[in-house]
Amino acid sequence: MNLLKRIFNRKIVISVFLLLIIGGFLFYKSLKPTYNGELDLKGISESVTVYFDEVGVPHINANNNIDAYTALGYVHAQDRLWQMELIRRIASGRLAEVFGKDMVRVDKFFSGLGIEEAGAKNIERANKSSESYKMALAYLNGINQFIENGPTPIEFYLVGVDKEEYTLKDIYNVFGYMAFSFAVAHRTDPMLTEVKEKLGENYLQELIGAEYSNLTLIKNQQNPELKADFAGAINDIMDKLPVSPFIGSNSWVIGGQKTKTGKVLFANDPHIGYSQPSVWYQSHIKTPSYEMYGFNLALTPFPLLGHNREYAYGMTMFENDDVDFYIEENSEKDDMYYKTKEGLKKYNLIDKRIKIKNEPDTTYQIKVSQHGPIMNGLIEHLEDSRPIAMQWIYTKIENDLLEASYRLSHSKSLSQFKEGAAMLHAPGLNVMYGDSKNNIAWFASGKLYKYRDSLYTKVFLDGASGKDEIIEYLDFKENPQAINPDWNYVYSANNQPDTIAGILYPGYYLPEDRARRIENLLDAKDDFSKEDVAKMIYDVTSVTAPEIIKSWLAHVDKSNLTPSEAKAMNILKEWDGYFGKDEIGPVLYNRMWYEFAKNTFKDEMGKAFNLFMNTPFEEKVVAAHVKREESVWWDDVKTTDKKETKKDIIIKSYKNAIAFLQNQLGENVDDWKWKRVASVEHEHAIGKAGGVLREIFNVGPFETVGGDQVINNHIYKIDSTGYYKTHAGPSTRRVIDFSDIENSITVIPTGQSGNVLSPYYKDQAEKYLNGAFVKMKLNQEEIESSKSVLIFKPN
Repeated sequence: MNLLKRIFNRKIVISVFLLLIIGGFLFYKSLKPTYNGELDLKGISESVTVYFDEVGVPHINANNNIDAYTALGYVHAQDRLWQMELIRRIASGRLAEVFGKDMVRVDKFFSGLGIEEAGAKNIERANKSSESYKMALAYLNGINQFIENGPTPIEFYLVGVDKEEYTLKDIYNVFGYMAFSFAVAHRTDPMLTEVKEKLGENYLQELIGAEYSNLTLIKNQQNPELKADFAGAINDIMDKLPVSPFIGSNSWVIGGQKTKTGKVLFANDPHIGYSQPSVWYQSHIKTPSYEMYGFNLALTPFPLLGHNREYAYGMTMFENDDVDFYIEENSEKDDMYYKTKEGLKKYNLIDKRIKIKNEPDTTYQIKVSQHGPIMNGLIEHLEDSRPIAMQWIYTKIENDLLEASYRLSHSKSLSQFKEGAAMLHAPGLNVMYGDSKNNIAWFASGKLYKYRDSLYTKVFLDGASGKDEIIEYLDFKENPQAINPDWNYVYSANNQPDTIAGILYPGYYLPEDRARRIENLLDAKDDFSKEDVAKMIYDVTSVTAPEIIKSWLAHVDKSNLTPSEAKAMNILKEWDGYFGKDEIGPVLYNRMWYEFAKNTFKDEMGKAFNLFMNTPFEEKVVAAHVKREESVWWDDVKTTDKKETKKDIIIKSYKNAIAFLQNQLGENVDDWKWKRVASVEHEHAIGKAGGVLREIFNVGPFETVGGDQVINNHIYKIDSTGYYKTHAGPSTRRVIDFSDIENSITVIPTGQSGNVLSPYYKDQAEKYLNGAFVKMKLNQEEIESSKSVLIFKPN
């Protein structure tokens, strides 16, 4: 009897174990995206066929645009719902609901920017009968049907958050986050104000003078369209974000006069923070009236990058200054009022509530002046007793990014496309264009404006007197732009545009490094092929690094060096700026850069040095300062026995750099290879927890070629650690050839799907690292040979 009981109990245990395995397997399979079969879909009038190609890109074939966008919403959600969930929570301040109290400061900052309030105004004034509005609702309908009927992504189970329906408000929150894009103004302006107020005008003038030295300017020229044959704390906040911020970018469009085939070649690689999933979702929509192979952000129905047989378009960040800070002056009697030129005005108060996972809610109140929200308390490093208001063009003036993105992706001519580009008020974008007629164009899009002469806007402005207000908004025709220029190409590398409206327009433009390299390569040939452009977009040579090294080493006496220091000096002298894995030059150069910047500026700047470093402003200042013989910054104010010179700073920096590298990488200089200190890892929000979750959800780490401010831009922090973990870079590389449009190519950093169970989760990672590409299919016969076919039927 006991034997029978033991056998019976053993069978029960085995059966339960088998049921758990079977149940787990079925649950696992149920979480995968659906790439084959038939599904019912409400809101479509006819069946929609979706062909998934070998990298998971959906090719959506529908008989009308509403059906196509409904299907797009569904397939986008099944691959990227978790990404959608995170990005919609940023602007509304709802990350702490998911990740707990560590995200409260992030939520407080973003919810205080006024993005939600601006979005509500845009929705209220939207044209409800417009095609953009109707297609956006169809796209949301598809997303919400996936939420209702599709499997729940595993991340929702892991963090314990429920799915919620999506609305137009969520789309506009994404646009607002994209418009915020990068926080340079929030780091640079307080730092420069502190330099001015604590160190004085001499120190400030040397810094700001660097903005107008070492410039490679994007040239303006407008010609007719061709008609023939139309076919600190901010660092911490940004580091904690689970969705990538926009940073920089390259793009160039080569006219037929400079290509082997006589047709336009188009290239674009927007630089965005790395994350997993990667930022862009690709799709190809084809209906009787419309076709576009596009790249969409999460929760955006219309692609910001795209092409078809007629035209191609893309973008880089303009980097214009569209954020200004004002010192408000409160009334002596009542701090609910502040002074203006017209008299006292009352602050508007906005109450905010932040929900926190496993904690009570927290509430706070924002004061809003005529300029914008008071940022004291929202920006932790803003240590100022005066109320500081942030004025941001995105929230200040009407700005309909939904309609603008619709027009860019649905244009029928260059003229129509230009109208769409003119609608982009914020963020500032360099919008690039090329078409089958051999038109090429670049438009610096953004609402530009002028202040009184000589006002420097990167320090805090006077909010009370009325003297520091915007006096004029510029018409779009005055924006920097080039249409079919005589030099037969257009490009942008986030560098300073040439003079417009009589001024070099202020901004946070990146240094000239990439711009000079692009110009040098484009000027050198008149017979470019697709293969040439593909090689160029992967280029990792700096033209400016060898020049900076030469300026440094001119002050180093080799006779006073140790053998290791002398050997390193020889390597630096011979280095051509190539950031390859086995190169020693990049290791020496980056460490020397850090030591030089620290020894020059940190003694005076103090804590502000951390705001200064790793900004476009710092990169330009250091490059200019290398060439400056006399400077108030050379003297180390912490030493009293001597006044340091440029030579003293350079020698100290060089010796410190070599000593650090000997300690970090060993005595043998030949072992100081770039691959030992440079790496890239694409972090998932769940994978950031480390351990087994990192192994499952993150992609990488990998050794990598590339460096900061080369064309194949790998963006990392140069700091005391001596390691360079790439946190941003090309979010996609695209090369579009109008002589062979069906064989245009692209690659993204990891994969098309954000679902860890999808075969397309990281299948492009190795290709991306090695400079390889995949085809962007337009040939219908080739598309229909896909093995994965999903049919949506009307319900």
